[in-house]
Amino acid sequence: MRKLKIGVIGTGHLGKLHTKFFKSILRSDLIGVYDKNSETARSVGAEFEVPVFNSLDDLLDNAEAVSVVTTTSSHYEIAKKALEAGKHVFIEKPITTRIDEAGELVRIAEEKNLKLQVGHVERFNPALLSLEKYHLNPMFIQTDRLAQFNPRGTDVAVVLDLMIHDIDIILSLIKSKVKDIRASGVAVVSDNIDIANARIEFENGAVANVTASRISQKKMRKMRMFQRNTYFALDFITGVSEVYRLISPDDINVEHFLSFGVIGVGEKKKAVVYEQPEQKEVNALKYELELFINTVLDDLEPVVSGKDGLRALKIADIIIQKIKDSQI
Repeated sequence: MRKLKIGVIGTGHLGKLHTKFFKSILRSDLIGVYDKNSETARSVGAEFEVPVFNSLDDLLDNAEAVSVVTTTSSHYEIAKKALEAGKHVFIEKPITTRIDEAGELVRIAEEKNLKLQVGHVERFNPALLSLEKYHLNPMFIQTDRLAQFNPRGTDVAVVLDLMIHDIDIILSLIKSKVKDIRASGVAVVSDNIDIANARIEFENGAVANVTASRISQKKMRKMRMFQRNTYFALDFITGVSEVYRLISPDDINVEHFLSFGVIGVGEKKKAVVYEQPEQKEVNALKYELELFINTVLDDLEPVVSGKDGLRALKIADIIIQKIKDSQI
């Protein structure tokens, strides 16, 4: 069986997880890890019994593909070097901190016919995957992504650290161009924006209201979506989704977990039914890494492409600029 020779660049918290999962993925041949912090690299290498490279160049010489799991500010430099060396690249979100840098990575990947996948892991959350059987056409989306303070990630605004997860999902669900964005936010405990809210309006009339905070007392990662006759409630922490639908009273059957009666009058009567889709038994991070391996080996389009990462970054950049402008 053909296996992909892949190396992990960055052995912090997330890099350690990448190492663990690449070691266990059937079609992956993990050649080793590299980190400019040699002590951390040696620790991870010893724990998972994988080689530790002394330089980035050495790792690139031995790999067909790499996973870039370093600080966001270093993504561009490392990913560019890997792509120019002819290596396929998985890069954690956000793709970069700057739009021009992200655009250059996309261009290089296309010119060299290399795969570039961005780690927007919430696309593979069981809560979202469980809605595959539904036709999703949301016209209003409300998201709340709240986290307790952690110094890791504060090198960028919370918009790039947390909110960009929801921006990416929203852009994948609403098939329309963005018409207008309004945003507000504030820096509280770091030098960057720690709390942010944005209202994103689309040309088809859809609206998304997005909130992110990294100084919350409690964790929350929820999304609520409304479309004609249907309300979806997703909890990205538990991986559970709930669906409330309006259907004809004649269509109620045993598949519906609960019915809340009938609303309306005459021929316009609708039954309100509740469904809890079957939760997918999947580890989101491992699954997206498996998909990257398959993308390279089977010559497929990345599920979350470099262009997707660039598109989400462009919206995040507008939100950040709107917040900065409002503070002048």
